[in-house]
Amino acid sequence: MPSSCGDGCPLDLPWTKAKGPSRSGALPSYEYEEPMLADRNCVPCRGGIPALKGDKLTEIHRQLAEPAQWNIVNEHHLVRTYKFPDFKSALAFVNRVGELAEEQGHHPDVLLGWGKVEITTWTHAADGLTESDFILAAKIDRLV
Repeated sequence: MPSSCGDGCPLDLPWTKAKGPSRSGALPSYEYEEPMLADRNCVPCRGGIPALKGDKLTEIHRQLAEPAQWNIVNEHHLVRTYKFPDFKSALAFVNRVGELAEEQGHHPDVLLGWGKVEITTWTHAADGLTESDFILAAKIDRLV
């Protein structure tokens, strides 16, 4: 397996041993495996990054564990409602979402009600959806 060189160089990416023999047949080959959305980190957006639209938006939406649960609204924001048996459980979830948002530096709108929590996220600096919104959504799904 390739060794690490530090500072985020390509050798530090998640490599897996390729199926089948290498081209030469002598040495094992490795291929890059894209990490799941929930395993990535949100990247602070300072503006100038275009919002995702069309096919790119559809493609990243499909990478969520439960894409049907996350609604893309007007290609601008991402919304999901979670159900809980009571207010206390919903509040505990909101607190976990808040801790995650602080850790990631990406903050969704959170609406708390009895037995339900609605999460809405978009990247304000891009005035739309970016990869970070989908990363955050995937990470939030892991909190349930």
